[in-house]
Amino acid sequence: MSTEDNEGFMRVVRHIQDEVDFEPEYYNEAYLNRRISARMRRQDADTYDEYLSVLKDDPDEKEALMDSLTINVTNFFRNGKMWEALREVVQELTDNNRSVKAWSAPCADGREPYSLYMLAIDDRNIDESRLSVLGTDISDEALENARKGVYETTRTTDIGEELSLLDHPENYVDVEDNTFTVKPEVRRQIDFERHDLVQDGPKRNYDLIFCRNLLIYIDSEYKLPVFDTLTSSLKHGGYLVVGMTETVPQEIRDDFEPVSKRCRIYKYVPEER
Repeated sequence: MSTEDNEGFMRVVRHIQDEVDFEPEYYNEAYLNRRISARMRRQDADTYDEYLSVLKDDPDEKEALMDSLTINVTNFFRNGKMWEALREVVQELTDNNRSVKAWSAPCADGREPYSLYMLAIDDRNIDESRLSVLGTDISDEALENARKGVYETTRTTDIGEELSLLDHPENYVDVEDNTFTVKPEVRRQIDFERHDLVQDGPKRNYDLIFCRNLLIYIDSEYKLPVFDTLTSSLKHGGYLVVGMTETVPQEIRDDFEPVSKRCRIYKYVPEER
């Protein structure tokens, strides 16, 4: 990137920081530049300053950029091997606890928290009545879509194939042509709310937390604070699931016992300090 382009890019980033409900300083520049450049192409803006003018003048573009910055790729049962490995964890948790709290952060369009609850219903060895599931995200549009629970098969997304890990997917979704709608009795079991892992601090007393494929976008100096939020939200002996290309920071690695290192499932067992 030339000096001129870099200065224009930074002007856009500063505007995002001041005017958009998003904290760009926590994210690496490569990620920010990919998302901003994609919106520039949509707006036929040849320079960052041209795009900044659009961003200042068009409230709809502000919303579109926010969505681009916050919505990541997701699927039902993404990385099937992880979900198979997770079965035993959820079985153990529901066997040993009267109630089990699970949190998907960020949850994007809701497919991850729905996956967890449908897996619990579908597996006879899991007592889903003990399970409560929360999905959080910083995108209001993503949360609205998650609450609706409507997903469509497209040229690049086969929802039926995504649900094939289940023995009886027809029990949990209604299908009409290429549209899959999570049944109301499943949707009612998932709570969705807005929460920013970077800014809003921890939850409390969770048995299972998913934080998959966010950390790869977070600038390295802010990864440990995000993990502090996650660990402060976990019970001792709770479980953390991160993305297949992500790792627990070296500084706190001793606090985690790998349950399935390949699938990035860890048990939180910090020593008393």
